[in-house]
Amino acid sequence: MISRSFLKKVSIFGDCTEHELASIAAGLTEFKAAAGEIIFREGDEGSELYIVKRGLVTIGLRTTDGNEKELARCQAGNFFGEMSIVDDAPRSATCRALEDSVLYRMHERDYNRVLEAQPRAAIKIMYKMLNTIAHRLETTSHVVADMVRWGNEASRRAITDEVTGAYNRRYLDSLLADRYSGGGVSGKPFSLVMMDVDRFREINEARGHEVGNKLLARLVETIKLVLKQTDVIARYGGDEFTLLLPDAGLQEASARAEEIRRAVEGMTIRIPPVEEALAVTVSQGVAAFSESRNNLEELKAAADRALYRAKEEGRNRVIQA
Repeated sequence: MISRSFLKKVSIFGDCTEHELASIAAGLTEFKAAAGEIIFREGDEGSELYIVKRGLVTIGLRTTDGNEKELARCQAGNFFGEMSIVDDAPRSATCRALEDSVLYRMHERDYNRVLEAQPRAAIKIMYKMLNTIAHRLETTSHVVADMVRWGNEASRRAITDEVTGAYNRRYLDSLLADRYSGGGVSGKPFSLVMMDVDRFREINEARGHEVGNKLLARLVETIKLVLKQTDVIARYGGDEFTLLLPDAGLQEASARAEEIRRAVEGMTIRIPPVEEALAVTVSQGVAAFSESRNNLEELKAAADRALYRAKEEGRNRVIQA
C-alpha cells in the first residue's frame, strides 16, 4: 500500500487532493535497486518516471573523456526520469543507486490514465514537473558549458607548446599529413620555412632555461605579428620552428621570412633578472612545392638544407632552397 502522506511530500504531487493522490498511487509500482546498480543509462529508451521512497540515487552526465559528471542526487521524496513522460526522448543522463534504494515508478501509460481520469491532477503535476525540468536544464546547461570549456582547453593543450604558445610538433605532423600529403596541394602554391634561433644554446647556458623559455615566447609573439591568419607556426623542438605558409609561393614566402628576420633582429628583450637587453636573431630556410619537389619529405629536406646553408653562411639570414 503506497502511503498518500508520502506522496503529498513529493513536490510534483504537493497540490493534489486525497482523491487525486489515490489515482496516482494506483499507477505506481515499487522497484528496488541495490547499491551501485544502474537504473538506466544515458541514451537508453525510457518511458518511466521514478520517485525515491528510500535510499539515494545519483544523476550523472557522460563527459568527453568517458568519465561521468554528477549533476544531482535524489533522496526520499525526489523524482527523476520525468523527460521520458514529457518528451518521449532517450534518457538524457545516467541514474544509479548510491545505496540500497526503494523506488516507485510510473509508466507513461499510467500517467496518461491519470490524465484521462483526473485531468486537473495531471495539470498540477505537469506544472510542477516543468518547473523542475527548467531548473534541471539550467543546471545541466552550466555543466555542459563547463564540459565544453574543459574539452576545448584539453584540446588546446594537446596541440600547443606550453612554453611558446606555438603549435607543437604533433599538431604540425598531423596537419601536414591531413592537408598536404598525397598531392593535396597540387596546383596550389605552398611553402615551408625551417627556422633556428641563432646561438640559443649559448643564451640558455649563460642565462638559464627560464630566461631562455621567456625569450622563445617573446620571439613567437613577434613572429605571429608578421604571419597571416592562415599561416601556421609550430615549435619543432628546442629552438627550432617550422612555418607553414599556404597560398605562398617561393618568392612570397621568402619575403615574409625576411620580414620575420628583420622583426626579430629589431626586438628589444628585457627579461628579469637580466638587466641588459638581450639580442636574438634567426636563420631560415625556405622551400616551396614545385613540379620537381612535390612531396612533403622532399619539401622538408629542401627547407632543412637551406636552413643549414643559412647558418653556415653566417646566420641571421634567409636562404631559398
